[in-house]
Amino acid sequence: MPWRLYLTLCKPRIGVMIMLTAVVAYLAVAPHVSGPQLAALALAMLLGSASSSVFNHFWDRDIDRLMARTKSRPLATGALVQTPERALWFAAVLMVAGVGLAAAALNWVAAAHLFLGIFFYGIVYTVWLKRRTWWNIVIGGAAGSFAVLAGAAAADPSVWLLPWLMATTLFLWTPSHFWALAILLKDDYAQAKVPMLPCLVGDARCSKAILVNSLLLVVSVFIPAALGELGLIYTLVAGGFSARFLWQSWRLCQDPSRDQARRVFLGSMVFLSGLFLAVLADRHLPGLLEGVF
Repeated sequence: MPWRLYLTLCKPRIGVMIMLTAVVAYLAVAPHVSGPQLAALALAMLLGSASSSVFNHFWDRDIDRLMARTKSRPLATGALVQTPERALWFAAVLMVAGVGLAAAALNWVAAAHLFLGIFFYGIVYTVWLKRRTWWNIVIGGAAGSFAVLAGAAAADPSVWLLPWLMATTLFLWTPSHFWALAILLKDDYAQAKVPMLPCLVGDARCSKAILVNSLLLVVSVFIPAALGELGLIYTLVAGGFSARFLWQSWRLCQDPSRDQARRVFLGSMVFLSGLFLAVLADRHLPGLLEGVF
């Protein structure tokens, strides 16, 4: 069915992750939660993420055919081969809808951050960096950080310190997460001549880079608490998840195998989920407990 093919172009799983990131940032900042506002934010983020994903499918359709992970994508298989340019129009419509919704239902600051997230993933990462340098995922990873800033701005555009600290943590999370995946997919990237870090320096040196980056990531985790933006609940919960992920990254240095890289990749998602949980628990659990007791 054509609609299923277009849905595949939207990368809905990534869209849900981006949407949840924005929602967590909103809940971390909002003094009072507005259901309609939260729903508008969620939909705008899904539309914006879908826009950049569709463009990514369009731009990378040539190298997608070369990689086992992506060769079944609609534009790579030829399922939409007669109308690949329609994907550009589809991406444009999704972008206008998402940014327009954010501007109308939220505010222009949230809309601007959403647009910048689309631009970073679609143009900075996909077009400018992905095929040129191993810095692709480091710089391009800022795309996800804009989801944090958009979500926080939707709640209160004047609050900036905590959102920027959270955005920095997400920025530092991306290389550890993606380099672990790149170790697993190194053969695919080498076949497509995409200069991901493990293709250039090998698994062992890439594993060391993951550990160094993970150390920086964990340091960033505790800065909001050190500056008084988050409290003890956050520190304890985030500290536990951080220790687990750092141990997994250290184990990868000792054993730079694909099995251990898979553990780091999956562990990075557990870590991020735990960090979201820590933020929400710190912000809302005391109030809930106060209401009960």
